[in-house]
Amino acid sequence: MMLAVEGLETCYGASQVLFGMALDIDEGEVVTLIGRNGMGKTTTVHSIMGLVRPRAGTIQFRNQPIFGAPSYKVAQAGIGLVPEGRQIFPNLTVRENLVATAANRGASAAPWTFERVLELFPALAERLGHRGNQLSGGEQQMLAVGRALMTNPKLLILDEACEGLAPLIRQEIWRCLERLKGLGQSILVIDKNIDALTRIADRHYIIEKGRVAWSGTSAALRADAALQHRYLGV
Repeated sequence: MMLAVEGLETCYGASQVLFGMALDIDEGEVVTLIGRNGMGKTTTVHSIMGLVRPRAGTIQFRNQPIFGAPSYKVAQAGIGLVPEGRQIFPNLTVRENLVATAANRGASAAPWTFERVLELFPALAERLGHRGNQLSGGEQQMLAVGRALMTNPKLLILDEACEGLAPLIRQEIWRCLERLKGLGQSILVIDKNIDALTRIADRHYIIEKGRVAWSGTSAALRADAALQHRYLGV
């Protein structure tokens, strides 16, 4: 098992957001965390990454505990994050953004390199000398994914992977995720596009008020319109 989260409780001050959150991801799986806004999806990701400290629960990554570990230790353990809002380095060039995070701590036999990332996102090759704040939103998202891949993560987490992007760029991001899945990359993704998610993901967790309300396969989610309306409809 790549990741196992059990009984996670996380608070911001006196306000509790997660109430026994649980999920797991096997090696090579693509899993989604979906639900309406404000249900605790990003807080779950931040708890896993060590960006907020949970109050209770367990988090195991590749059979090692990472509960309460600082974020840099979680990243060094092999989890790469593409955060909501992209958060690339605005004053560094595309080349510098990619090179700054390059590492192969897991000694991958076929690591992600500068050249491989440019092959995955050819548009970035034409913008190598441009600073992050000179890129379009779609180019920034490609750069954020590429930057995370340069750490050679065992698990890649994408929070709102396609939020605010033009349709053609969204298609490019989904194409990228499909390719990564084909390469055996373990992925946890948060997004609202159920059609795209059910095409690439193996399993799904629907979160409601800080708890898992439903979990199951893509086939089961696609087949249950009432479930989608209940937990995902506006």
